[in-house]
Amino acid sequence: MLLEVKNLNIEFYDHDVPERVVNGLNMELDKGEILGIVGESGSGKSMTAMAIAGLLRRHDMKTDGIILFEGEDLLHAKRSRLRHFQGNDIGIIFQEPMTSLNPVKRIGWQVEESLRIHRSDLNKARRYQRVIEAFCNVELDNPELVYKKYPHELSGGMRQRVMIASAMICEPKLLIADEPTTALDVTIQMQIVTLLQRLNRQKNTAILFISHDLSLVKRLCSRVIVMHNGDVVESGTTQDIFDHPMQDYTKELINAIPKFVKLA
Repeated sequence: MLLEVKNLNIEFYDHDVPERVVNGLNMELDKGEILGIVGESGSGKSMTAMAIAGLLRRHDMKTDGIILFEGEDLLHAKRSRLRHFQGNDIGIIFQEPMTSLNPVKRIGWQVEESLRIHRSDLNKARRYQRVIEAFCNVELDNPELVYKKYPHELSGGMRQRVMIASAMICEPKLLIADEPTTALDVTIQMQIVTLLQRLNRQKNTAILFISHDLSLVKRLCSRVIVMHNGDVVESGTTQDIFDHPMQDYTKELINAIPKFVKLA
């Protein structure tokens, strides 16, 4: 098993009354599997992703439970140990690349960052070659030109492909995609989903796909977890969840899909 989350709880203490945003979550993800977490805004799905990525160390937050990555507990790991996994064994794609990319740094320099941290054996020329290869893998045209550009010079779809290339540059075992298609039009969304499918097949990378878009989840994921107000209300294979939903909340989510969307 690649990833095991056991009884994960996340609470915020920035109000008079503590607010629990994830309540006793349990999940597993095997190597090469694609698992979807769905739910409306505030359901706790992104907080779960951030916890798995080791990005929730805050003074106004309490977390408990166990997050095992290949048997090692990340939730209680030291920051120095977490940095070994972040960008190396675990890659993450955020939903808005313009807030994730540094606007004053060239694209190539930013994508190289994980290589500078985790692949110190590579010289500058070899790092450049790896970045160009990564851009080709995500089907960016003119990769040498993209390398030299700034984020504002790229379209939204191109920026998201850059983020995927950055997350995959060290060939991680787990890719966390947190609402990676939210700001994109429908055509680009399908291109990104197709790209993630191809990377999953070619690299055997496990993917945790966080989304409120059930049509994309059905197309991409083999299993689904449904979250509501911090709780897992239903989980199962994608076919079972969509064909035989057990909970009213899951039925409401499915019924909210526009009727013109064809679920392949």
